[in-house]
Amino acid sequence: MSVQNTEYENLVRLLEESSETKVDSGVEILIKRIPDLDSEGDFDPRVLENVKKQRTTEQGSTEKSENNDLDIEAVRAKMGWANKDVTKHEIRTEALIITGRNGDIPIRIYSPVSDSPLPAVVYFHGGGFIGGTLETVENPCKALAEKANAVVVSVDYRLAPENPFPAGLYDCFDAITWVYNHPKELGIDREQIAVAGDSAGGNLATVCCLLDHEQQTNMIKYQALIYPVVNIGDRETEDYKWDIEEYKILHNHELIRSSVYALAGAGPLFNELYLQGVIENSHPHVSPLLAEDLSGLPDTLIITAEYDFLRLEGEAYARKLARSGVKVKLIQYNGMDHAFIDKIGEYPQAEDCMNEIAKGIRSVFNS
Repeated sequence: MSVQNTEYENLVRLLEESSETKVDSGVEILIKRIPDLDSEGDFDPRVLENVKKQRTTEQGSTEKSENNDLDIEAVRAKMGWANKDVTKHEIRTEALIITGRNGDIPIRIYSPVSDSPLPAVVYFHGGGFIGGTLETVENPCKALAEKANAVVVSVDYRLAPENPFPAGLYDCFDAITWVYNHPKELGIDREQIAVAGDSAGGNLATVCCLLDHEQQTNMIKYQALIYPVVNIGDRETEDYKWDIEEYKILHNHELIRSSVYALAGAGPLFNELYLQGVIENSHPHVSPLLAEDLSGLPDTLIITAEYDFLRLEGEAYARKLARSGVKVKLIQYNGMDHAFIDKIGEYPQAEDCMNEIAKGIRSVFNS
């Protein structure tokens, strides 16, 4: 548990109040404005400061090994951010190792104190399918457990390139199955299971929903996708065509454009390491935006960051889900860049994001 400063807590409160709601193509869209900046088309002040610092730090750095191959460990070491615990009540934390079809799967369980069964959220961290850790998302998961009054199970799925597709995906689906089969042990209601994830974890979460529907296991009742990867091949579709002109940039043009393009440059390599020729990048199990039919998927919340390369495909996925009859809500955080939830306790938007996911969970499960 932590003690936040008054300024930070005030910004979190302002985010709740400073939003604009509209409906487009059957999707409810909530735009969250920067809480302490009147102008538009700019980075949030906290993002701007960190982007400038990061640019200075990374000048002259390299991620190549001696034989000029990508240094995976160096890339992994740069992922994540030192964040803060924003919870105000006790959240019990337990580490377990469960058994999946391909061996052991470490998980971490975050549980509020409760005398009755709670909803469950199975969470998958981001990291481009090649990195990310349970530690990076521990504080977001604790916050979600508190705010949603739900048991959150964070999954340490196997990573590429050592374990290419479908290793990580199967670990995630097996973890959901384990949660579904152990309700008493976890103190949950097995009919109230949601999935959530950020970036690559958002991809794994929604593909697990596809598998759940295809296999008719009917375990997942809600999905919350935070700036998800849903079009690994970056293919143009009826809903999607990437264009920098879709980004409203009125200030700090060079910094914002380079930040947006940075993920575009890294993405193809991460995806190649994940797929390794095992499956076409157009397959719905890696690019769910390209699925012919998304009907039958659970109610969905999609979170995007205004200055994230993945924003446009997240919006396209929302529209396609809505056309398939899925109830969808889309929230955009203005001034944010990719991976902003890693900075919970520093970026008020990260905590507000957990607030919004918690609202969705409580609404679906009447909890």
